[in-house]
Amino acid sequence: MNINMLMQQAQRMQKDVETNMKKAKEELAQTEVHAEAGGGLVKVTMTCRNVVKRIEISPELLQDDADMIEDLIAAAMNDAARQAETISEEKMKSANSGMGLPPGLSGLF
Repeated sequence: MNINMLMQQAQRMQKDVETNMKKAKEELAQTEVHAEAGGGLVKVTMTCRNVVKRIEISPELLQDDADMIEDLIAAAMNDAARQAETISEEKMKSANSGMGLPPGLSGLF
């Protein structure tokens, strides 16, 4: 195998990775996670690109003090962010898989 063939193969692999990453990012923008706190008193819907779509607060919670409401909103948002991060990591790993990269190098893309 000569160097030109290796360079062409590397360029094809790079284009494949870029295409897979773009597709994965588009899918993540459409994928939603749902989280809740306080036994469902606060619910958050967020995309895996960290765009909050909806926050629902139970009317019965609105009678409580603001500190509790704020804490529950923060807890639900953090749970949604963790879920989105987990899904994003898995999606990006799968976008890089199959590229024939040695272990540890796929995380560079």
